[in-house]
Amino acid sequence: MKRESLDSKQGHSEQSASLKLLRKMVDVKAVEVRALALGFVYYFFVLSSYYIIRPIRDDMGAAGGVENLPWMFTGTLLAMLVANALFAALVAKFSRRRFIPIAYRFFISNLVIFFLLLLLVPKEQNVWVGRVFFVWTSVFNLFVISVFWAFMADVFSTDQGKRLFGFISVGGTLGGIVGAAITAALVQKIGALNLLLVSAVLLELSAQCVRLFPTAFEGSRASIREKASAERPIGGGIWSGIVHDLRSPYLLGICAYMLLYATTSTLLYFQQVSIAASAFADRGARTAFFAHVDLLVNVLTILVQAFLTGRLLKWLGVGITLALLPAMSVIGFTAMGMMPTLTLLVIFLTLRRAGNFAVARPAREVLFTVVSREDKYKAKSFIDTFIYRAGDQIGAWSSPALGWMGLGLTGVSFVAAPLAAIWFFISLWLGRKQVAMAHEHHNQAETAAAATPLNAIGLAESAD
Repeated sequence: MKRESLDSKQGHSEQSASLKLLRKMVDVKAVEVRALALGFVYYFFVLSSYYIIRPIRDDMGAAGGVENLPWMFTGTLLAMLVANALFAALVAKFSRRRFIPIAYRFFISNLVIFFLLLLLVPKEQNVWVGRVFFVWTSVFNLFVISVFWAFMADVFSTDQGKRLFGFISVGGTLGGIVGAAITAALVQKIGALNLLLVSAVLLELSAQCVRLFPTAFEGSRASIREKASAERPIGGGIWSGIVHDLRSPYLLGICAYMLLYATTSTLLYFQQVSIAASAFADRGARTAFFAHVDLLVNVLTILVQAFLTGRLLKWLGVGITLALLPAMSVIGFTAMGMMPTLTLLVIFLTLRRAGNFAVARPAREVLFTVVSREDKYKAKSFIDTFIYRAGDQIGAWSSPALGWMGLGLTGVSFVAAPLAAIWFFISLWLGRKQVAMAHEHHNQAETAAAATPLNAIGLAESAD
């Protein structure tokens, strides 16, 4: 007995030490550790699965002809609408622990189909399979990530999201690095075709993470009531997400935020390509330049996500944290307009991309913690996929149009800067609206918990 008591004390001491170490990076409570770890691992598997096939997609896109890329992006937009309708139908009929794995396994089955097609179809016809794969991957990457963050916004409250989303994002960043490293290391050994199956395995592991998530964190009346309702089918129509986006000023504001982010990102991308092309005559040197920028972005992103994001959301609030990226963009585009140099481009590009992954993305996901469960999955999915790609399209067609009008790099920057300023004010408005909605949601939850009969709580506990 004494031996067991000593072992128990030692195990508890080790657990406390691990919790203290974790709390140096993230403000997590003991009851939240399991969900935090699962969110971290879940995001790791999702992004590692995508980054394994991303280089394969890019290669197939190039093989399909660069001149066909605009048509493939248009095809992606149409495919986004179909995917959202299918997913909304799943959300209406099944609980989240069922519809999320079903959605992921749909994509897994697609990977297996592409594997068989590329294996069996004659090589001269592979270009058509490649074009379809390019469109499919462009839908896949946004969709599975959107579903992940919808689930996080559904499981965690606003306060938890502010504290934990930054650290959970580290899992995704590491997953992206590992996924790209797997492709780089194995593509010559096992071939690009077999990597599709590796991606499918990782995606299945992410689906398994959903099953292990806790539904509630505390034994309060509110948490028991949430646990009783969280696994019920959400219901609603397949186009509810689009309708709600158009009717809600708050969701429309998030749409505008996403549209302006995607548009300015694409404008910056075209500037990046133009400046790099003039600075490096050699393609190898240009590739190395982009690789070094990616490395800087990844290192800075992980450091900020692990040690700073949660603190920024706690200290500054959602609105100001959201506004950091557009404020940086106003300064960056203005500076690029006055002095479009390679050094300035590297600084602006690195800070903006790292700022998006490490700060803006977690803050943007906190916005969805205060909307209805239906909107978390349906409206959010439409915003993260269709609206985002629409912004891409606007930016992609605007850049050559501005060039046709005689506006060079300087002119594009001075067009992008006012857009970023509008984006900045929308961010502040969204932050204020989110705080008001969070307060209202908290009051409603307390009222509902107080009205829950004690015998109903006992029934819920006995059902567990």
